[in-house]
Amino acid sequence: MFFGLTIEKLLLIGLVAGLLIGPERLPRYVESLTKWAKRAREYVTTAKTRVKDEMGSDFDDVDWRTLDPRQYDPRRIIREALLDDAPVPTVRAASAAAAVTTAAAFTKPVSPGAPFTADDPPPFDSEAT
Repeated sequence: MFFGLTIEKLLLIGLVAGLLIGPERLPRYVESLTKWAKRAREYVTTAKTRVKDEMGSDFDDVDWRTLDPRQYDPRRIIREALLDDAPVPTVRAASAAAAVTTAAAFTKPVSPGAPFTADDPPPFDSEAT
């Protein structure tokens, strides 16, 4: 298949193009189409060889089927992520642990309106953070 076109569809397109262009101009159009197809094939071949040359020997080891976007299955990716053995600590978890230790340090009750001294820690509301 060529971009989802079948042989029957290509023949129908060719027949309609032949009728619209006419028998006088058809050989010129076919010749230019042939030249264009050859140039496109040469371009693709050149691009492949340049990529192979620039990527080196690592290019041969790549399994291109695993990189196919049609293989994308969000359920599998989520399942693999949830079954991962070693959870990575996040910044939020570290800051929450620090907040608990900080809250424990400021457990001294402060009466409203009482003046602070230099040795007293500032009031801390654990529900506000």
